[in-house]
Amino acid sequence: MRAVVYSKPGPSSVLEVVERDLPEPGPGEVRVRLVRAGVNPTDWKFRANGMNGDFTEVAPGQDGAGVVDAVGEGVTTHAVGDRVWLVLAQSGRGLGTSTQHTVQLAERVVPLPEGASFDLGASLGVPAVTAHRALTAGETTARLAPGSMAGQTVLVAGGAGAVGNAAIQLAVWAGATVVTTVSGEEKADLARAAGAHHIVNYRTSDAAAEIRAVAPEGVDLVVEVALAQNVGLDVEVLRNRGTLAYYADNGGAEATVPVRATFAKNLRLQGLLLYTLGADLVQAAAEDVTAAVSAGALRVGAEAGVPLHHYPLEETGAAHDAVEGGAVGKVLLDIAEA
Repeated sequence: MRAVVYSKPGPSSVLEVVERDLPEPGPGEVRVRLVRAGVNPTDWKFRANGMNGDFTEVAPGQDGAGVVDAVGEGVTTHAVGDRVWLVLAQSGRGLGTSTQHTVQLAERVVPLPEGASFDLGASLGVPAVTAHRALTAGETTARLAPGSMAGQTVLVAGGAGAVGNAAIQLAVWAGATVVTTVSGEEKADLARAAGAHHIVNYRTSDAAAEIRAVAPEGVDLVVEVALAQNVGLDVEVLRNRGTLAYYADNGGAEATVPVRATFAKNLRLQGLLLYTLGADLVQAAAEDVTAAVSAGALRVGAEAGVPLHHYPLEETGAAHDAVEGGAVGKVLLDIAEA
């Protein structure tokens, strides 16, 4: 099989196209013939910083979608021919999704609903599971379903990003009122296409005043990508006993928290990282995300605020560079014909 791998950390030039033996699934494992793979910031960061454990060769990529073509001993949840999407494909193993076939633990292989495209399936993983955890980090919402967030107002920082877009779509499906902050009109259009009800350009307006106009008592939950830059605004607009869920360190690795304002409102600051969520939260997210896909609530493409950028497998390096360069939308690897 053909794969794109690297054996040492560094820039995208360390990636190379190789031929490798077809891997066989062991007990509790499933082999997937990949059709699409998603590329995320975590992929180039792992590659650049050598964050891959003791593996001597790594095929990067956490997200993908394809068809099961072999199952290992004891697997009863999947069968050859099943359409699936993957979560945490390269976490704790060297063979991710920049390859024609990948072998995964059965619990990381999720049914892809009938009618959902492989483009969508490969776009779920990191963004949708991260967004799910952020939306369920508050005191009132343990799982997502239609109506589960009715009556709540959610602020999504950076609504044009991949996680932000998924958070908007999932929150709208769950019945929340969604406010999002953006930096310009192009990103405002993307957030609007995702379904955001209120869009605030933080560069040209008094963001706190605009958010308060929507939620006079404060928002219930903030989904935050840049805590260092936005913690002051977040604390100002959160309601008493609200939750600030943050999943990245965009804009700075350290944040100064307004202590009195935070404890005076009984706020919860909830950090989250996909790789350390635990199997229970990953499974819950996978189930809810799949339900949202079945309902048509999670979408990709420009019409959903997620422009797609396709690269052949052999150009995985260029795909990594596009993500590192801030490509707006979703970067995908085309591995096989759908």
